[in-house]
Amino acid sequence: MSLIWTRRSLVGGALALPFIRTAQAQQTLEWVAGSLGGGWYTMAAGLSALIKDENPDVQIRVVPGGGLANSTRVNRGQSPMGWGIDTFAAAARAGTEPYSEKHEALRCLGTGYSPTEFHFLRRTDGGPEDMRSILTQKGLRIACPQRSSTDEMTLQRILKFLGTSPDKIRSEGGRYLNGSYADIGSAYSDGQVDYLFVALAKPAAIFTEIAQGRRAGRLVEFPADIRKHLIDQYDYAEGVLPAGTYPSLQSGEVPVTMMDSVLMLHESVSEEIAYKVARTLIRSKGQRLVSIHASMGAWDPAKSVKYHGLPLHPGGIKAFKEAGVLS
Repeated sequence: MSLIWTRRSLVGGALALPFIRTAQAQQTLEWVAGSLGGGWYTMAAGLSALIKDENPDVQIRVVPGGGLANSTRVNRGQSPMGWGIDTFAAAARAGTEPYSEKHEALRCLGTGYSPTEFHFLRRTDGGPEDMRSILTQKGLRIACPQRSSTDEMTLQRILKFLGTSPDKIRSEGGRYLNGSYADIGSAYSDGQVDYLFVALAKPAAIFTEIAQGRRAGRLVEFPADIRKHLIDQYDYAEGVLPAGTYPSLQSGEVPVTMMDSVLMLHESVSEEIAYKVARTLIRSKGQRLVSIHASMGAWDPAKSVKYHGLPLHPGGIKAFKEAGVLS
């Protein structure tokens, strides 16, 4: 009897072994993205599904975040993966403003995943029409994403260049509202604010919805001196919202500044996992990425690896070399 039981136990144990190994091999990573409803969150969720389809042992959980804070969150290992902004990720690595310490645990899988243009929307039923006059007027009512976001930090840099600030806006009877993309979009549509300032990959859902809504708006171009200041002082890039991006919100192309998305990893992420993630992204180049978000259609692995703001993760190096885009 004991012999039969022993044999059955061995057989049962042997059958269970593959399942045990699978469970042990499966890894769950947290990917810190952007605000709910924003492009980053949508892209991270879509990419996570692609990665899981090709690599069942890699599970990714997407959580909300913000471009400015994500670098610190990944560097501390709170989220081993995260979206970052190229200029801010490089500043985090170097420990320069707005960061007070070097983020030396940051690695990346390149950049260029989603060019992110700034959008500045104004009311059309009165008030000034150019950026300088709008942002320096008394009684300004403006909304932008939450503090610690790259959107809000950029707006503060522009305000400082123009000799004003959120505190000054409030002291002069204005309103400086922070919130999620959904919240500030609703605030504009409901007339709680008259201007919106955000950084989102085009076409951004918030503006597509506003264009179809009950309150009209017009996109405002960035003056040449403000673009030059952001580019020279903070390493932003020239950008443009092409004519027809939002037909009812613009009459032609709108010059702006822009940033780009970098995929950050903590140095502790295994080479195998980083390789699988990068390999899936490379294989998905083109229509599969476009199906997640139109802004990802321009992603080019050969250009992605030229970013020097953060070191490439060893797993990414392996995948990009395998793809023939890195020597």
